[in-house]
Amino acid sequence: MDVNVHAVDPREHINEEPRNDFGDLMLGFVGMFGFMFVIFFAMVIIKFIVG
Repeated sequence: MDVNVHAVDPREHINEEPRNDFGDLMLGFVGMFGFMFVIFFAMVIIKFIVG
């Protein structure tokens, strides 16, 4: 019984880009924090203008 089995080790990560995952994580955190920071102060300013 000849069976052609092509076992692929999932640790090879053939299709994954060689990028810095921690850098991507930090970029996401800093970007979201900055976005929420701007939204927060915009809401505070609008609150003082309206009320």
